[in-house]
Amino acid sequence: MTRYFFFLFVLLLATVNNSYATDDKLSVPATLKAATVFRAGAELMHTASAYLNKGNTELVIENVSNQLDVASIQVKTANAVTILGIEFANNYLNTIPKSARIKFLEDSVAQLQKEVDKLQLQINNNHELVGVLKNNRDIKGTQNGLSVAELMKLMDFYKSKLTELQTDAFQLQGRLQKQNELLQKMQQQLAEEQQKNTSNAGKIILQLSAAMQGKYDFTITYIAQNAFWKPFYDVRVDNNVLPLKIVYRAKITQTTGIDWKQVKLVLSTSTPNQSGNAPSLNSWFLNYVTPFYGYPRSAMALTKKSKDVSEDAMPMVMGAAPKNDLSDNKSSNFQEKPIYIVNGNVVSVTEYQQINPSSIKSVNVLKGASATQIYGSQAAAGAIVITLKEGLEDYVAIDDHVLNTSFDIDMPYDVPTTGKEQTATLKTFDMPATYSHIAVPKLDGDVYLVAKVAGWEKLNLLPGEANVVFEGTYVGKSYIDPNTIQDSLSVTLGRDKRVTVKRNKLTDFSSVKFLGTNKLQKFTFELTVRNNKKEAIQVMLSDQYPISTNKEVEVELLDAGNAKLNVNEASLLWELPLAPNETKTVRFSFTVKYPKDKVLNL
Repeated sequence: MTRYFFFLFVLLLATVNNSYATDDKLSVPATLKAATVFRAGAELMHTASAYLNKGNTELVIENVSNQLDVASIQVKTANAVTILGIEFANNYLNTIPKSARIKFLEDSVAQLQKEVDKLQLQINNNHELVGVLKNNRDIKGTQNGLSVAELMKLMDFYKSKLTELQTDAFQLQGRLQKQNELLQKMQQQLAEEQQKNTSNAGKIILQLSAAMQGKYDFTITYIAQNAFWKPFYDVRVDNNVLPLKIVYRAKITQTTGIDWKQVKLVLSTSTPNQSGNAPSLNSWFLNYVTPFYGYPRSAMALTKKSKDVSEDAMPMVMGAAPKNDLSDNKSSNFQEKPIYIVNGNVVSVTEYQQINPSSIKSVNVLKGASATQIYGSQAAAGAIVITLKEGLEDYVAIDDHVLNTSFDIDMPYDVPTTGKEQTATLKTFDMPATYSHIAVPKLDGDVYLVAKVAGWEKLNLLPGEANVVFEGTYVGKSYIDPNTIQDSLSVTLGRDKRVTVKRNKLTDFSSVKFLGTNKLQKFTFELTVRNNKKEAIQVMLSDQYPISTNKEVEVELLDAGNAKLNVNEASLLWELPLAPNETKTVRFSFTVKYPKDKVLNL
């Protein structure tokens, strides 16, 4: 019987050993080789190697991103290995090794903290001694009094000791202040260093089956969610004759939990995880405007401007009241704030802020005459027109932006997982450009230098901020918007203070007349431009006259001053060549006829 149990034990042990031999668990680090960074997200490519036994093995590949799209994971290996399953996990218990820099700063902070505590203790002891000295100032004893000599000796002791203690306290307080300032700087430096290792890396768990034992190589790719790049430009102009130089740059940011060290980078203008379906139009049904009565839900920040914003709309961010908030009370400065129109109804700022951004279909921000022509004088400071979604179709949006331009960086790159922007130069273009000065004195008293670039389509530019350097001097920031249907790309190079412009209303040529029940007003404006530069320039001078949307209001342009007219927009354009130190003046006039009991925004 004993032999039987012994034989059974040996058989069980052999079975267990065989099971461990064919069902192993291995852990290997992954090496990041390449990263394709999109406008939102990045595709990371790792390599790893492992020695597999014949049979089933659980392979844990460490040091991958801590946030990734599991559905995007792809693993390539030899045909002799079958992938049975793929999992992703984060190891939150894994301790990140501290760098030598962090250890040094931590030791310095600890030492400074000890010095601060020691000084604070000395200051406290000093205060207690001063308290003891003051509490024993009373002269006590069996005698009724002291001699003058004894009293003077006691007073000198009290004075010298108190002075000594107060001097020590003053010096200690000064040393404590300096130590606290140094400690604060050290803590700030330590906090910045610690940001470089804010997150643990993730791991991918593979269930494998190997037909034969041996060493196998693995290539792992996936989409990491917490990485992106954005374009920005340097625009350099030596003078208004030479070509325009555009330096195309990229700001790369990643917080994937792993540092990208000596990585092959590719920047792509496309965005992954987008719908591949082409948009289709649904029937457009007209109906009456649904009144808006407010929403009880709190607003969230809307970081994306609606695509239904009109071309003349001002850029703004929804979900937070603008700087000129519209208050509920009718204060004296009411006209200085915009009004909010929701589904055709005027609402307060409070009601506007309660709208759920996901319920908004479109936003139009109107200003100036565009607002007052529709909503009257109450919109003198502008109108924010919000249209809310109604049916199910309004809540379903399909956007397909096919951008397939890639920038392949030939040299390995380091991008730490700190969230700090890393700059990469992509390409430099020398583009022929024509330069002109643009002035709209009704809106701005300065003259702007603008470059128009032809053939910009081949540059594959993206919307982005630009630093402008003119004649070797940084003049400010501009914005490059390639989403235009014009033949040339306009780039504003900044204000040219050597060209001046003025706009004056000529009172001698303006008048007011009453014709029965109507009022006729005549307006005459004079525009003056002077070129104080040493070279000749071309100035594009613009102005406008009003458009009536009411049959009771009649507008007539009396004199266009030889300007080019755009009747649909009621705008005037003068193309004025100016020689050095030359001044030119133009005039235009118009009349407005309307009922005299009405008020217009004139």
